[in-house]
Amino acid sequence: MRIYKLVGIVLTALLLLASCADSGPNKKKVKIAYANWLEGIAMSHLAKVVLEEQGYEVELQNADLAPIFVSISGKNSDVFLDTWLPITMKDYMDQYGDSIEFLGEVYGEARVGLVVPQCVAINSIDELAANKDRFSSEIVGIDAGAGIMKTTDKAISTYGLDGYTLMTSSSSTMLASLKKAMDRGEWVVITGWTPHWMFDQFDLKFLDDPKKVYGDLEEIHAIAWKGFSKKDPFAAEFFGNIKLTTEELSSFMTAMKDARMDEEEIARKWRDEHRQLVDSWIPKSDNCQTKKKQLSDE
Repeated sequence: MRIYKLVGIVLTALLLLASCADSGPNKKKVKIAYANWLEGIAMSHLAKVVLEEQGYEVELQNADLAPIFVSISGKNSDVFLDTWLPITMKDYMDQYGDSIEFLGEVYGEARVGLVVPQCVAINSIDELAANKDRFSSEIVGIDAGAGIMKTTDKAISTYGLDGYTLMTSSSSTMLASLKKAMDRGEWVVITGWTPHWMFDQFDLKFLDDPKKVYGDLEEIHAIAWKGFSKKDPFAAEFFGNIKLTTEELSSFMTAMKDARMDEEEIARKWRDEHRQLVDSWIPKSDNCQTKKKQLSDE
């Protein structure tokens, strides 16, 4: 009889594991879209590392912002962790919002605007018009589809900066232009945002925005296609649980910038150094945990 009982327990255990695997995250797939911005690169690779530990197959999809919103709304990508609102990506949400659901706020103290070196003797955007020669009539920007570029086009119009050209480039090219100008002691104005490591490396300041074109503080949200949370409640809850402070996100971005490892190795190392925080994001599978405890008690 004891043998039969033991066989029964083993069979129950196998059925339980199969049941939990089928109902849990095992063998599920998630496609995470990200743009070439350091905070998004960091968060997306971290999410990949954590979800793969939970049994997921994760695909990272790198693209510009406009294709990302098209892909999310069309269910070709599942999640985007780097949505800046209420101002920066408002145009995209106005266009695609009906097909998108919010999973959670990742970070709540972001800021965007026009940035200059501290040594530049102006403090407000409305002073740019009178100093266009000092800035070579240029505002150095990033990729054309970025929300901050659209907002800067509005700022040029709102503040009467008609003599200025908004230069399209990449984040790395913009930062190279910033460094080159500062090394030469020249005035330069760029599209900037925080959190970003450039404020640790360079002595910079935001120009005041009295007309609030860039708004006040921005929030970074995780979004998905509408209905994703019903399709995969575990993953949706995980993404919704991700919360980072300024110190945590800055340390992660600095590690991502400075390390010579690839992004996934950096994310795994940061995850190990912040295991308690990251573990708090992982949903608890109470049903399976209860069954496993009952089985172990037997």
